Amino acid sequence: MPPRFQKPFNSPACPVEAALGLIGGKWKGIVLYHLLGGTLRFNAIRRSVPGVTQRMLTAQLRELEADGLIVRVVYAEVPPRVEYSLSDKGRTLEPVIMALRAWGEEHVMPSNDAEAAA
Repeated sequence: MPPRFQKPFNSPACPVEAALGLIGGKWKGIVLYHLLGGTLRFNAIRRSVPGVTQRMLTAQLRELEADGLIVRVVYAEVPPRVEYSLSDKGRTLEPVIMALRAWGEEHVMPSNDAEAAA
């Protein structure tokens, strides 16, 4: 077995693995980023994440809620209204998400200077 798959890195005892288990995946980080701006309804989240299917977004939101990172509020109205917001625990991820954003801007997204030089 390669060393990178041996303990402690391949065990739930590793804090990095545990954290990525909660926020990892293609859509969770993006959803959490958009919820940093405040409470959103399902369709607003879906519009802000254009590549996600309704089924996948629903699954990701349910997982985030089950992990205690977001709060789901259902209003007894017709048609039903559901709002999502970050929980206190989810709000603690703000520095991590903003650091990922800054890293992406610096290392992944092309800068305007680079585009102008091309």
